[in-house]
Amino acid sequence: MSYDMPIAVQVHFGVLYEDDDVLVVDKAAPLLTHPTGDKNEPTLWHGVRELLAYELACGGQVSLINRLDRETSGITLIAKTASAARELGKAMQNRLLRKEYFAVVQGAPLWDYACCDEPILRMEEVAQTRIHVRQCCHENGKPCCTEFRVLQRVPAHDGRPALALLRCVPHTGRLHQIRVHASYMGFPLLGDKIYGGDEHNYLDFIAHGWTPALANRLHIERHALHACSLTFPHAGQEITVQSPLPPELAALLL
Repeated sequence: MSYDMPIAVQVHFGVLYEDDDVLVVDKAAPLLTHPTGDKNEPTLWHGVRELLAYELACGGQVSLINRLDRETSGITLIAKTASAARELGKAMQNRLLRKEYFAVVQGAPLWDYACCDEPILRMEEVAQTRIHVRQCCHENGKPCCTEFRVLQRVPAHDGRPALALLRCVPHTGRLHQIRVHASYMGFPLLGDKIYGGDEHNYLDFIAHGWTPALANRLHIERHALHACSLTFPHAGQEITVQSPLPPELAALLL
């Protein structure tokens, strides 16, 4: 099958954990988790189905339990059987999956720890925006809570702003939650086309793809967010899987 390749998609993923019922992989970015709309390009779902071809032929399935944004890398949990899908789906609904993320943000927070509990809703409900998916903090939004802890600070150099590596713990699962809360606190993710301060970054990318002008403004081609830890209940025990910061983000901190 041939694919349209509108951007330089990283199609690889690595296996972090596997048993008879569950698969946990480390997704690259930018890579769609699941086929969507009329986009004809490779996705994590396609790759996992190839990996599990034998299991699928024997009656198994591929159920993606958590779905990361295209530009977010890291841990993705997949059920290989119907019973595991039910078990993990219930665990997700009951907020028994504990997720943590690394984020590289612009700026140098004066705090070492912060918690943001601003409600979030779709921006177009309360303000004008040309980006349909854009979210914002607003008193009428849904309850939301994210913890942030500073792990490292990097001074500005070579035309790039000061950066900080944060460990982020979302206690709710709102769309773009970490990105929205980080931006609200004044420390948007590096490379964030929607919440980095200028809507034109996203609109220009959609219209023209990645350009030298965007590279000068955003510095990296993807937003700097990585799902680094996942704890989930399975078969009567609690399993924790970890994923290190990928090389392209780690290089920002040197």
